[in-house]
Amino acid sequence: MPAPLTFDGRVVLVTGAGGGLGREYALAFGQRGAAVIVNDLGGDIKGGGRSSAAADKVVEEIRAKGGKAVANYDSVEDGEKLIQTALDTFGRIDIVVNNAGILRDRSFARTSDVDWDLIHRVHLRGSFLVSRAAWNHMKNQKFGRIIMTSSAAGIYGNFGQANYSAAKLGLLGLSNTLAIEGQKYNIHCNTIAPTAGSRLTETVMPPDLVQSLRAEYVAPLVLWLCHDACPENGGLFEVGAGWIGKLRWERSLGRIVRQKNESMTPEAVRDAWSEICDFTDASRPSSIQESLQTLVEVLSRVEDERGIRANPTGATAGTNPSSAVGQTLPEMSFSYTHMNCILYALGVGMSTREPDHLKFLYEGHEDFSCLPTFGVIPALSAMTGLGSVPDLNIDFTRLLHGEQYLEMFRALPTSGTLTSRGSVADVLDKGSGMVILLDVHTYSEGELVCYNQFSVFIVGAGGFGGKRTSQKAVVTAAPPDRAPDAVIVDQTSRDQAALYRLSGDWNPLHIDPSFAAMGGFKSPILHGLCSFGFAARHVLKQYAANDVSRFKSIKVRFVKPVYPGQSLQTEMWKEANRIHIQCKVKETGDVVLSGAYIDLHTDASVSGGSPQTGGLQSDLVFAEIGRRIRDAGQELVKKVNAVFGWEISRDGRTVREWTMDLKTGGGSLRSGASKADVIFTVSDEDFMEVVKGKLNPQKAFFSGKLKVRGNIMLSQKLEAVLKDYAKL
Repeated sequence: MPAPLTFDGRVVLVTGAGGGLGREYALAFGQRGAAVIVNDLGGDIKGGGRSSAAADKVVEEIRAKGGKAVANYDSVEDGEKLIQTALDTFGRIDIVVNNAGILRDRSFARTSDVDWDLIHRVHLRGSFLVSRAAWNHMKNQKFGRIIMTSSAAGIYGNFGQANYSAAKLGLLGLSNTLAIEGQKYNIHCNTIAPTAGSRLTETVMPPDLVQSLRAEYVAPLVLWLCHDACPENGGLFEVGAGWIGKLRWERSLGRIVRQKNESMTPEAVRDAWSEICDFTDASRPSSIQESLQTLVEVLSRVEDERGIRANPTGATAGTNPSSAVGQTLPEMSFSYTHMNCILYALGVGMSTREPDHLKFLYEGHEDFSCLPTFGVIPALSAMTGLGSVPDLNIDFTRLLHGEQYLEMFRALPTSGTLTSRGSVADVLDKGSGMVILLDVHTYSEGELVCYNQFSVFIVGAGGFGGKRTSQKAVVTAAPPDRAPDAVIVDQTSRDQAALYRLSGDWNPLHIDPSFAAMGGFKSPILHGLCSFGFAARHVLKQYAANDVSRFKSIKVRFVKPVYPGQSLQTEMWKEANRIHIQCKVKETGDVVLSGAYIDLHTDASVSGGSPQTGGLQSDLVFAEIGRRIRDAGQELVKKVNAVFGWEISRDGRTVREWTMDLKTGGGSLRSGASKADVIFTVSDEDFMEVVKGKLNPQKAFFSGKLKVRGNIMLSQKLEAVLKDYAKL
């Protein structure tokens, strides 16, 4: 049975806690270990009078049950005094429940200035002042929970409550903004619209209904939303009678009612009214960025003289995005010269001010090299190919780049023509959107150079009933719980995004101020893959002396944007050949790249020449196995039903690990060790001899060249897999 929710060590302020819902919240928090500030002015429901009796009584009830509580009799308009009571008595403030309220119901025509102002002062301004007084304390301790109390009258309107309705919906807007601003400080703000018997509701409800809608049916939601373990932030909930429901906005598909170079008229609005109000294929925007993205699309479609597409944010009716898994994209070629390599190096912050950067900036350098992360550039065009995949129906204005993985199998040539082959590895339904895992293998003259996995999120395209997770995804990894082993800080230039985009990412979000503003940004932002390049070269410098042959792979999750001119701070933790990294904006502390790491080769095991002479020959075999698993994984899973682990050694040391999962889903091959049914240890050279048929696996086992741990009988199935799918 799960452990009960407790609030030991937490300090809670509940306003309007002398009776009704506030009293129930205070008692519940006190019973579960919190120290409670019971605030109540002691006035009547219209805001008149004051008394300490109500708050004192609730404090006595909490203490009588062994809890900790103190009374406060100040108005919520004196927010600082309420918070000071918490600090003086208990030394901190963790949770604020803005519950205090009054009523002055009048029909709109009879509402006086006093009726309007007093309601807003208590409900909206009071919640603002109390929350603001607690805000910096919550920021400094990196924890806070705030509850705003709205109402069904605020959400839907109610006769005779214009003043009350306006204030209550205003609280929702305040709460949504605090949820956004507080997210990075672990401050969560949610809104409830409770229906319960109280002094306020008895004026608008029959007495028997007031008695049935008990406050104790609301308090459990408030306690859960305020608990450390609750991830909810920015939510709106109706609650009452033991029922809880979450609300969200819905927007019709709408209709463009103007044409290029023509005036917009009220007649056009009239004629399109039924379509404007038709909620078929409606979208559900959840942020101002999502709202503005539709307008950006409209501008583009007016310019191209097109209409709004049906349901731009969701899976089109009758389609199944999951059926896109395994679809291959058209093969793409990318030709480049040394100039592209140099331009990319400049784009990710390299400079002639640093002598060791010259090998990446001067084609005449004796060790002229291409940065490994340039490997994402030839693969980028594969994302545009997603638009041609049946059943995906991607709206590229809603595409966000979530994660990136890059693995090198040989050093990139400094010029030439590369060929990339992309395929849809998996499609996931995250509810609020769709995640597409796009695998891209890039070849030079038929030899595998690098492998990219793009993880892209399509906002609003979820809800098609697909799975939520995939074993084919290359996963992120948290850094060790200690101070970083090394830190490098680089200031980006004001023109960093303008320079990086010349490598092929032409999104106007990174150069056009008006376009950036439509996306909710104060100015154009830096490309995520530019920050990716900065972090990678920091590791290359710190731990590999800028030797590109040491670079094996990199995995990152993109978290927040960087503005050109800000400083990127890369924190590094070394764990064997893996360098965990976290990249921040130094000026703000915002994390830019998280769950990130770079794997290095122990020695120069990747070269610019033939993989057979410099790198692990087995890398190419496993790359081919991985490609074939993606093509025919389900058939292999039925045939094999096992997980195999590989430890590839060279010079007596393990230098590479692989996990071949032919047991779950559609099968997968991933770098690194995982739980396996059987594990094989073999040298790179002997592995190739087995694959080529020159060395019998049984002879290799009995001679000690092939070591096996686990269910040895499964090796018979693996032999068939290698013969069928690992030919070079």
